[in-house]
Amino acid sequence: MLLVLLIIAILFIVLVTAKFKLHPFLALIIAAIGYGLSSGIEPVKVIETINAGFGSTIGYIGIVILAGTIIGTFLEKSGGATTLAESALKVTGKKNVPLAMGIVGYVVSLPVFCDSAFVLLSPLNKALSKKTGTSIAVGAIALSLGLYATHTMVPPTPGPVAAAGILGADLGQVIIWGVVVSLVTLLAGWLFAITVAKNVEVAEVELPESEHVKDIPQDRPSTVKAVMPILVPILLIILQSIAKMPSQPFGESVFVTWLIFFGQPVTALLIGLGLSFLLPAKFEMEMLGATGWVGESVIAAASIILITGAGGAFGKILQESGIATVIGDSLATTNLGIFLPFVIAAGIKTAQGSSTVAIITTAGIVAPLLTSLGLDAEIAKALVVISIGAGSMVVSHANDSYFWVVTQFSGLTLNQGYRLQTLGTLVSGVTAVIGVWVLSLILL
Repeated sequence: MLLVLLIIAILFIVLVTAKFKLHPFLALIIAAIGYGLSSGIEPVKVIETINAGFGSTIGYIGIVILAGTIIGTFLEKSGGATTLAESALKVTGKKNVPLAMGIVGYVVSLPVFCDSAFVLLSPLNKALSKKTGTSIAVGAIALSLGLYATHTMVPPTPGPVAAAGILGADLGQVIIWGVVVSLVTLLAGWLFAITVAKNVEVAEVELPESEHVKDIPQDRPSTVKAVMPILVPILLIILQSIAKMPSQPFGESVFVTWLIFFGQPVTALLIGLGLSFLLPAKFEMEMLGATGWVGESVIAAASIILITGAGGAFGKILQESGIATVIGDSLATTNLGIFLPFVIAAGIKTAQGSSTVAIITTAGIVAPLLTSLGLDAEIAKALVVISIGAGSMVVSHANDSYFWVVTQFSGLTLNQGYRLQTLGTLVSGVTAVIGVWVLSLILL
């Protein structure tokens, strides 16, 4: 009965968010209450559990998501993202536009949302494609899949951060193994673009221009300056994860204590946030106000934080109901293992369109099952987060806003969008989960 109720809850979330456009926060909270009451939990206990799940999840990742969003806004509005794109081209050469676009997408999507980053960088892709005589579609799909690789699997992007919080995974471990898997995924996306997309001719159309593009300043930060707010927090988080390993590779000292402090996700992201304030050519205090860049970031992050909290509440209710034992016993003979989070996330992503909602919902479902699936070790939890991220790529189609951003700003027809964006995200997602599976064979 608990399994039937879970299926009904998932179908409810998918239906009301995809068809009736209900906000995912409301959908998840309603599903949590409905599931809790239907599963026999006492009414008062249902609300207490939802409050506990919501609060503990937000407490772990709320500031991290907000800081990451602010960094992304400063990188975008200062022109730092464009600087990174041009620097990537200098490394790869202008003849390798797809590789350059894939690499820059991979880096920029760490703090900047896919949709905004694609809009920001698509005019650059169009200009370079014309200059080199290559199809716009090749660079566009390489950029799209490069953006997706880190957007779904590598913190400080909100989805992976949220999943790590719900599952209790170490953020440093998620970054380390997420980078490994996402680099393989980036390679797969690039190969897909240069083999499949190269034969697609895009009609010569005047592509829509966005406010993001119009507002790019001419006096942009240097490459080193632009990459520091992204790179420094990631390095600090990785170093503190290594320092906290049972083997204590850095030993015990005051230095290590401070290293662990600065490597805490909140501290590391706040340092990155401070570095992002150095990006604008002319810094003004108004940027930090309620109506400035920080104010815009708070509004953008609020929705993600609320959805994440609601996902944590849903997961806590599932845990309280005892469904872990039921599903654990039923899945014991299926041998899906690390593939199970991928399958669940892919189903939810394909059905309702949002990768972030798919990641958070799946994390809530999988969290109570980790022990029964034998995936409760630290490295295993990190791999589960990445497996969920891989599933959240499969697939981007007409119910996904990102699908329309890619097709609209690249001049692709609907059929071309399905052939390139939808099939490309399938290839990338499957490549990623195979990478996670290989790592699980080596590490677990």
